[in-house]
This record gives sequence, structure tokens and C-alpha cells, in this order.
Amino acid sequence: MTMKHLFTILFLSLFSVCFSQQKTEIYIIGNIHDSVPNYHPQILFEILDKVKPDLLLHEVDSEAMKDYVGQKNIKGNENLASKLYIKKYPNTLRFPFDFEGRNQYRKDKGMVPTDNLTVQLIDSLYKAKQLKPSEIKIYEEFDGLTKQLMKLAEMSPENFNNFKTDKICEKRQNCQYHELLKIVEKRPEFSNRFVTKPNGEKISYKDGYKLMSDFWDLRNHTMAINIYKIAEKSPGKKIVVLTGFLHRYYLIQQLNKLNKGNYEIKEFYE
Repeated sequence: MTMKHLFTILFLSLFSVCFSQQKTEIYIIGNIHDSVPNYHPQILFEILDKVKPDLLLHEVDSEAMKDYVGQKNIKGNENLASKLYIKKYPNTLRFPFDFEGRNQYRKDKGMVPTDNLTVQLIDSLYKAKQLKPSEIKIYEEFDGLTKQLMKLAEMSPENFNNFKTDKICEKRQNCQYHELLKIVEKRPEFSNRFVTKPNGEKISYKDGYKLMSDFWDLRNHTMAINIYKIAEKSPGKKIVVLTGFLHRYYLIQQLNKLNKGNYEIKEFYE
């Protein structure tokens, strides 16, 4: 090998290393929001301390982020763990990435509380044996997937942060927001029950649940775009996205679609 060839190889190797160092790393950590024995703020803090992110992204909007930064109403695994991390690494940046005005938007549109009331009514009809065979099949699949995820959520965080669990989450959320909707749209019970929106207008369970079903997709698309925009402005940084683990599959899918090769999605345990 000539010196010229050796120099070329060394140069290309150095260039490759420099380029890889510039690529942004995104870690999407699916969380259980409330502290439980197998998952609490100290466990999440230790994960963060291992990854050592430059940016922490929270599943809140800009208004709720003010409370996070202002140290008001400190609760929840993500908030408490990030507080510990910021204390140790004060130069870490924190940003919101959720759909702006999420909670009030859902109330104003009538999605809340029709979403929970609708699922409760389906459950009541199931227990009263009033569902049709096709509807029973849908609801039992939804219930089975929910119980499966509840068991996984009792284990260590690696168990609800992996591809296999992501696929179960995807099936469960598709059941909730698309398959259960088939029951809602066909049965009169959901068209004949109403809640009152903040503006005084009434909305049926059926219409409210349909809005919530659509909002699941809109919200996740919006969150992924918000994460993408932050990543674009943060070349070469480590970014940790703190989200509920039911959202993880959707965010990963959308970020993979948006990716132009300028970031890499990684697992915290790799």
C-alpha cells in the first residue's frame, strides 16, 4: 500500500467519524406517567443519566411547559426525573412537543368526556350480552390487548420500550380508535346519548368519539412534526423524547418517514 493510498484511507475514515458525530440521536422513551414500584422517577433519571441527552422533550404544550420550568405542580415520572437531571446537568434544554392547547381543545370539541363514556357504554353492553358476535370479537380483542399491555407495564422499562411491544400498542390503539368506532357508528345507543360542551351545545357519544378517533392521528402527526423541527435545529445533539409508551410506535413511524438521514433513532438500552 502506497503512502498516498494510506493517506486517502485515513482521511476517509476521519471524515466518516466526523460525519457520524454530527448526526443527531433521538431516543424515544415510552413512559408510565405515574410512579409505580417498577417505574418511578429515580429509574427514569438513571436512564437519562446513562444517555446524557442535550435536550429533553416533554409530552406537554407550551403552557404546561411553563409549569415544568417554573417548578409548579411537580408530579409525574417525566417531570420529576427531568428535574433531577437538570439539577445535575443545568445546561440541558427542555422543550414541549405536544399538540398546542391539547386538553382544552378536546373539551371544547366534545371529545372529552365522550371518549371514556363511550368505552364504558360498550363495556356495559358487552357485560349485558347485548353486543352482536362481530362486536363482541372487536371488544374482546381490544380488552385482551389492553390487559396484555398492562402486564408489560408491570415489568422493567425495556419491556415496554421495544419493537414487539410497539406492535401490540399499535394494534391496541387501532382497536380503540378505529375498530370500536365501527360499533359506535352502527348502534343507536351512541347516537341517543349526549354530553354538553363548554359552549352549551350538545354532542352525541357517537360524534364525540369520532372526533377523538380522528384526533389520535392528528395529535401524533403533530407531535412527530414538532420533534422533527427541533431535531433539525439541533444537529449533532442527543435528544430524549419523553412520551407515554402508547404513543411510541406512532412517533417512531412518523419520524422514520420524515427522516432525511440527519438523525438516528436509538434505544436507551443499546
